[in-house]
Amino acid sequence: QDEEKWDFVLVSDIHEIGSEKEIKRKKFLDELSKKRFTIKKIEDNKLFYGVRAPPYIFRKYQWLLRNPDSRLQDPSAHQDVPVTTRIRIVNFILQNTKTPDNEKLRDLIKKKVFEAMFPLHEKEDVREDLKQKWARWRDIFCQQPIEMIRSYFGEKVALYFAWLGWYTYLLGFAAVAGLVVFIAGITIFNSSQVSKEICEANNTIMCPLCDQKCPFWRLSDTCTYARVTHMIDNEGTVLFAMFMAIWATVFLELWKRKRASVVTKWDLYGWDEDEEELAMELINDLDHEPREYQHSYLRSTIVLLLVLLMIAVLIGIAHALVIYRVIATALFTQSESEFFREQANTVAVITGAVLHYITIVIMTKVNRRVALFLCDLEKPRTFSQRENNFTIKIFIFQFLTNFSSLIYIAFFLGRINGHPGNYVRIAGKWRLEECHPSGCITDLFIQMAIIMTLKQTISNLMEYLVPWLKHKICRRQKRPKKKHLVLGEEEEVEDPCKKQWLSNYQLNEVNIFSLFDEFLEMVIQYSFTTIFVAAFPLAPMLAFFNNLVEIRLDAIKMMRLHRRMVPRKAKDIGIWLQVLEAIGILAVIGNGLVIAITSDFIPVQVYKYTYSPCMTENSTAVDCLTGYINHSLSIFHVQDFEPHMKLAEKKPDFDMGEITECRYRDYRNTDDYSYTVQFWHVFAARLAFLILFEHVALCVKLIAAWYVPDVPQKVKNHLLEEKHQNLRKELSMIEYSTEV
Repeated sequence: QDEEKWDFVLVSDIHEIGSEKEIKRKKFLDELSKKRFTIKKIEDNKLFYGVRAPPYIFRKYQWLLRNPDSRLQDPSAHQDVPVTTRIRIVNFILQNTKTPDNEKLRDLIKKKVFEAMFPLHEKEDVREDLKQKWARWRDIFCQQPIEMIRSYFGEKVALYFAWLGWYTYLLGFAAVAGLVVFIAGITIFNSSQVSKEICEANNTIMCPLCDQKCPFWRLSDTCTYARVTHMIDNEGTVLFAMFMAIWATVFLELWKRKRASVVTKWDLYGWDEDEEELAMELINDLDHEPREYQHSYLRSTIVLLLVLLMIAVLIGIAHALVIYRVIATALFTQSESEFFREQANTVAVITGAVLHYITIVIMTKVNRRVALFLCDLEKPRTFSQRENNFTIKIFIFQFLTNFSSLIYIAFFLGRINGHPGNYVRIAGKWRLEECHPSGCITDLFIQMAIIMTLKQTISNLMEYLVPWLKHKICRRQKRPKKKHLVLGEEEEVEDPCKKQWLSNYQLNEVNIFSLFDEFLEMVIQYSFTTIFVAAFPLAPMLAFFNNLVEIRLDAIKMMRLHRRMVPRKAKDIGIWLQVLEAIGILAVIGNGLVIAITSDFIPVQVYKYTYSPCMTENSTAVDCLTGYINHSLSIFHVQDFEPHMKLAEKKPDFDMGEITECRYRDYRNTDDYSYTVQFWHVFAARLAFLILFEHVALCVKLIAAWYVPDVPQKVKNHLLEEKHQNLRKELSMIEYSTEV
């Protein structure tokens, strides 16, 4: 039975004898035979070649690396080498075997000589255990069997799931804190003095929201919107943003500790990827010369310029989304429907968010192509170097794709649009959007809620349904062929391998980016969860529930729907750790900016402690925020509108006679519309808060990073003891040899 274990299966179409493809295939298989590989051929509607490597290859590997692997697995397994290591070595040799025409397997697959290559899902106990304990929905709240994942899929996959499990566990705490802040916001839904003033402002006439026949409107018309804004925008949000900045640091520090423990248990703490790759190169070809490190300033400059060009394109797409919202708002305000006229701004925000999600889906594919092209230009030396370069580029592109629209809403919306009588316009025609008198944070909340919800529902459904449907269709198509074979050629069906190879072939293909995609998805989600969390306290909760589902989805996909991944060795999550640390710093800056610029927290505090009745009249009987709304709105004289501004012919039913002035959100003088002293006062306070918040948060992050050691004492002591024992053994051997 041991003889029937095959390391890899190569699949090929049945080519005509003597055709170019058939000759190329034969040459490749001959090269494998020269390396003493055992090859077994099974014919169905495709040709299947089972490949088994000779034992001497694994003996060489163990000798070169004095590998600790041998004691980790069942001694009866192939030459004491774990199945995962075995598959990895065979995969390396298959990928790097050259035919006399100097073609590798990758080239042959491109030329359709071979259709696929994959290691087999075993019928072994580990797989059945994983299906029972991991790849099932009922275990959604259970811990993952990381050791079993490692012994089936290798260290890299196991570390991904260990990281994802740890991240989800700690998200639970952030989710609870976010929910508490949100519920606290709901409890003050009706009690906020600012929203009370907006709801009672029946006599405050606001300037029209568009140029063409838009009516004046009462501030009290937007009562609900104001209440929602103050539900999100309150003191609790500031504390929560601070909490999330610290949470991000603590999460990463605790992960470093967990990783150190796990990797030490696996005997990989001192493992060197370069050494392993060199060893495998030599096992494959004794005459192999290592590729030297190279650096070309010209190539780096070209890559940098192309990256900047791509960033400019992504910023251009963000501009296009802004223009869409501006034009959509203008069109909705002139709509026949009363609902669209009244809710023009909100409808534009919602449709803009959906459009943004669609651009994310499209640009994800484009970004990948561009990042791959740039990696090819760089010509990295090793696979891991290529993966690191690719990771950084695609993360930058994806980050901008996902966040450019949010950055505009958070920091530019309503701040660059001018004022009545002198609006900033696109193409001299459409004027930029304004913020609601109670602030812009609700727009950011809506945008984040829509994008996160769509990403987590539609993307997850597609991620699961597409492979599931492909698998079902593939199995359907194969069934009748099988029946025909059973009737006609019974002796061939007897082959025990045939059924296993066919069932593996019918599963969905996996590529080298399968795991990378999962990581990227989680890291972008981590960005959403930390960077603008001040505007959307529910982000951690959404992420928490998404991840519970995501872990099981990935498990079911990997165990039941996809071919077996080629196991890869790793001792950490690679460059993703630096990416996560960078996001942690961006989170501090992002949340500081949201509170200082997007939120009304600072203007409210400035009013409360400088201009409010409590300060000016020493009156304690009234709420300190009384009069804030009136104070934050400027007066505009209707006669100063631009000449092409068409006011609504039909005046709304105001009992105020002719309207001579209207209000708008800004701190400007009534006579020349220049900025008032209050504007500069608020501006200075925003700047001071930003500097203070960021320095305090970064100091707390540094203290947390120092306070929690990266490597637990237990691990350090274990490594110390191991070194001590090894040196003592060496010394005793020398003493023994001198005595003899």
